[in-house]
Amino acid sequence: QVQPVESGGGLVQAGGSLRLSCAASGRTFNGYAVGWFRQAPGKERQFVAAISRNGGSIYYADSVKGRFTISRDNAKNTVYLQMNMLKPQDTAVYYCAADWDNGRLGVNAPAYDYWGQGTQVTVSS
Repeated sequence: QVQPVESGGGLVQAGGSLRLSCAASGRTFNGYAVGWFRQAPGKERQFVAAISRNGGSIYYADSVKGRFTISRDNAKNTVYLQMNMLKPQDTAVYYCAADWDNGRLGVNAPAYDYWGQGTQVTVSS
């Protein structure tokens, strides 16, 4: 089974940028849709962005549209989340999740079977 592994989190000032990476371990991401979610302390896990297996379908949460960009490089077996114009309210643990792409790109956490351990993103004001 595929095992997502996140990297790239850190501390950044408001208005700054970070790029998160999600690499596949165990097997490739080929055939899998991949989503990014985030969870702030005391809050529920929240959808951020998702991309279909070939990149043809992409969804974003309204809160990140125009600031975040999801992309994938299947040759490198990696999905990216470029985060620009970061705000303090973007502070959270960011999770990468994968699920076999059946043609319906999921925006809810239960739609994804395989999850990474998360990477902390902290945006200071």
